[in-house]
Amino acid sequence: MAAQSSELEKAIDTLVTQFHSAGSDSSPTLKTDQFQSLLSNQMPTFAKTIGSKGLGEVLKIMGVKDGEGISFKNFWGLIQKLATDQYSMLKPPTTGSSCLLL
Repeated sequence: MAAQSSELEKAIDTLVTQFHSAGSDSSPTLKTDQFQSLLSNQMPTFAKTIGSKGLGEVLKIMGVKDGEGISFKNFWGLIQKLATDQYSMLKPPTTGSSCLLL
């Protein structure tokens, strides 16, 4: 009997699948409009918070230069940042701890 995937594994699979489905078969990267559509469809709350003015800032955070395609590596960097930010908001405040989450 095969083990069932965890919720985290399912979420990662969805991210990977949706990223690659959002682009064209001939390119491993997304154009800005394809990326914007991916965000609107799969991350609507995030898409609303950034609006059209914030997209440039998001691309900068992801390390995407003007005119450059958005790679999965760029996208994964954004997911990592969002997950880290979410974790920071959820974890209880600690005092005196020198442990850093990298």
